[in-house]
Amino acid sequence: MIIFILTNVRMDTQLITSIAMGIALSACCGFRVFIPMLGGSIAAYMNWFTLPADMQWMGTMPVMIAFGTAAILELAAYYIPFVDNLLDTIATPLAIGAGTILAASFLPFAEFSPFVKWALAFISGGAAAGSVQLGTGLLRLASSKTTAGAGNVVIATGENLAAIVGTALSFLIPIVIAVLMILLIGWILIKGISRLKRS
Repeated sequence: MIIFILTNVRMDTQLITSIAMGIALSACCGFRVFIPMLGGSIAAYMNWFTLPADMQWMGTMPVMIAFGTAAILELAAYYIPFVDNLLDTIATPLAIGAGTILAASFLPFAEFSPFVKWALAFISGGAAAGSVQLGTGLLRLASSKTTAGAGNVVIATGENLAAIVGTALSFLIPIVIAVLMILLIGWILIKGISRLKRS
């Protein structure tokens, strides 16, 4: 009986951890698209967790190198004035796609049909990434208008740090990071709604 209880507790803990990790990493895609993807790829390659059968490609060396290269280019590109604003228009759909992929990789969707799995991954991971990306994009747009792009360097640095630290901590304290990301998304949505009401 005790073994059964301990086994169930361990399974519930693993389930909660997987859900938190999926949400946390997906939301981090809103800061930078490829940093969380690189983190997930490294974690899979190092066998820190087991990917679903249809997501095994993420844990391969070529994919890890591709994500690493893309992450470096993305980090650097956001330091170029006004190019960063252009990148936001491209990054939004990419962030939603990356968040969806990470959610499909980490969240426990194995028992669902492929359609339901990807729909849930889009709703949970894609929406989280898209919300954060929308918030950072609006912040950078406001900075571009008020500081002629000079303040964007500070925002880019903050986003880079948030993506790197958030991704790393998603593996160490996933529940804490997931809660923080959910609170951030809630704050972004409240601000967005109040802004729409004023306009």
